[in-house]
Amino acid sequence: MVKVGQEVPEFSMAAYQDDEIKDIKLSDYKGKWVVLMFYPADFTFVCPTELEDIAALYPKFQEQGAEVISVSTDTAFVHKAWHDESAAIGKVNYPMGADPTGTVSKLFDVYIEEEGLALRGTFIIDPDGVLKTAEIHDLGIGRSAAEALRKLEAAKFVHEHGDQVCPANWTPGADTLVPGLDLVGKI
Repeated sequence: MVKVGQEVPEFSMAAYQDDEIKDIKLSDYKGKWVVLMFYPADFTFVCPTELEDIAALYPKFQEQGAEVISVSTDTAFVHKAWHDESAAIGKVNYPMGADPTGTVSKLFDVYIEEEGLALRGTFIIDPDGVLKTAEIHDLGIGRSAAEALRKLEAAKFVHEHGDQVCPANWTPGADTLVPGLDLVGKI
């Protein structure tokens, strides 16, 4: 299992995107930010709301130099069928990763062995392949694409300005902090 601050090992999977199924691997995105969004299953309830939410902000993720990849334990063929049948999923134009063996889900510790499903997990990987954020939710708790984008922007800022950190609710343009003894007890 990969942990925050560690380099993510290479992985590969089939993915459905732009009406085709292709093989993708993490190294395809070397030099880019990667946002992995694990979800339990296609043709369900909360999942399409999350994938549609991230689809609406996908251009903003791309502007940040990031690729979004949704991942479930369904096959790429099921992703295609869902994309063709659901109005919400029809808006998705980022890669929909297929992890039917649970290999990638296990790597990020979101795999539910007895169900063969993934928990809702959001992971941000920097351009060097290092895991920067990890967030895992129970099956019934949906996530916010806007918050994932905010975390990506904060991770990018810290990556580019190593001497500064982002306080709670930081957004681009807001004040940052420079860690030091002079701040201890002053905040």
